[in-house]
Amino acid sequence: MDERAKIRVTLPRENPTPSYWQDPPDDIADQRTTKDLPSHVDIVIIGSGITGAAIAWNLLKHVRPGEMGSKNIVMLEARQACSGATGRNGGHTKAASYRSFLEHASFLGTPAAVQIARLEYDNIQAIHAFAKEHNIPCDSNPCHTIDIIYDQAQWTAAHEAVDAMKAAFPEGDPVAEYTFHSPAEVQSKFHCALDAGTVAGEPQTLYGGVSYPAGSISSYAFTTGLLKLCLSRGLNLQTNTPATSLMKNRDERTWTVQTPRGNIWTKDIILATNGYTAAIAPTFQGVIVPLRGQVTAQRPGSSLSEKGCLPTTYSFIYDKGYEYMISRPKGSRNEGDLVIGGGLVRAKEEGLGEYGTTDDATVNDEISTYLKNTLPRYFGGGDDRIGNWGDDHPDGRVRKEWTGIMGYTPDGFPMVGAVPGENGFWMSCSFQGHGMVLCWMCAKALVEMMEGRDNEELKGWFPEAFRVGFERMRKRFQGRLHTSVAVPPGPAVGGESG
Repeated sequence: MDERAKIRVTLPRENPTPSYWQDPPDDIADQRTTKDLPSHVDIVIIGSGITGAAIAWNLLKHVRPGEMGSKNIVMLEARQACSGATGRNGGHTKAASYRSFLEHASFLGTPAAVQIARLEYDNIQAIHAFAKEHNIPCDSNPCHTIDIIYDQAQWTAAHEAVDAMKAAFPEGDPVAEYTFHSPAEVQSKFHCALDAGTVAGEPQTLYGGVSYPAGSISSYAFTTGLLKLCLSRGLNLQTNTPATSLMKNRDERTWTVQTPRGNIWTKDIILATNGYTAAIAPTFQGVIVPLRGQVTAQRPGSSLSEKGCLPTTYSFIYDKGYEYMISRPKGSRNEGDLVIGGGLVRAKEEGLGEYGTTDDATVNDEISTYLKNTLPRYFGGGDDRIGNWGDDHPDGRVRKEWTGIMGYTPDGFPMVGAVPGENGFWMSCSFQGHGMVLCWMCAKALVEMMEGRDNEELKGWFPEAFRVGFERMRKRFQGRLHTSVAVPPGPAVGGESG
């Protein structure tokens, strides 16, 4: 893993795999609000995914549509608008807080674990509420989810974690709302097979399920809709304009952002660059490590309930790994399609080669083969049975397949706040593949910090563990965390570098 973390991070690649969500691209995909770049601005936001858009919204939300605020803000995007991880994910708003709660409580203390779980829940609720309030057409679908568990150790640990959460939260608190389901109930209510066949010589035997509140959404449509709200309030969006270098000016307080189209002088820089951060901020090389994820959109089998428009979202959890799946709701484009991603550990060396790469222009063939065969196993049962899956769609099972680049830190938490030792340099990055349950609240917290409201009220809901700092930056990267509910061995999350 050390060698993968050392691979030099690049800017986003040209010609990425076409994402299901970006077909067709939104009408602001290639937006350039002004023909030329402004030479001087107050704030430069780098990145136009959900983090960059949410930061812009928090800076501009008090401005009336059609008016200009007191701050001149430009947003730079290397490719098309929202063409990174936000526009390439699996469409889930799912916290699964119980799966990290024991680890957080062990290393940070129960109060901090409670605070993180509550932030994740609040983030999900806020996104769906915002979409509804502002009439953003993004297939916002608050619903329940079910974790289908195929590993005895994971099943046992899930009970322990849920018990710990229920003890830590007030009775009836929705953050700790979890229900366990027997294998028979999972089969009858959620249409999954008791026997999902054999993978890598290991039988996939169903132990049960865990359900709780979650949701699905087109993150791409939500974010482009949010960007349009910001554009109406004076945001200057410049797509296909990568920031290539950040230079501190002689006054030690202002910055020059270099791009192929010219330079911009600014008082503040905000990085919303997730897995690409180290490409323009080399201090974060090995601190924020890219990890390529892979997703497919598949047509439902002929026997699948509700023609694929299932009322819940899913995860399929086994030893060391998982897949995550949503079904496209009724009334949406390609309703009934099943969007399923994951499968990292099914690649060579448990996906080691996916770390450190920024290549979302290709797919991993091993993961591709695996993902294309998951749904008939999970719903059909065994290796040759059709069960609740039935026959494949006459147009073929797989509609589209794509990859995207996530960002991971040594301790498994995002990096939010002022970059240590710098003036006017801010960041909200590295969301561990968990962006749709973290980015919104992290963006809100960052703007609170920037505008001088880093007070006890903020500390009451924003986790200290998420704040960027030198101590966190010195930790050694060890890969993806929270793949098991149980507390891992070791002295501290992430470990210290030698």
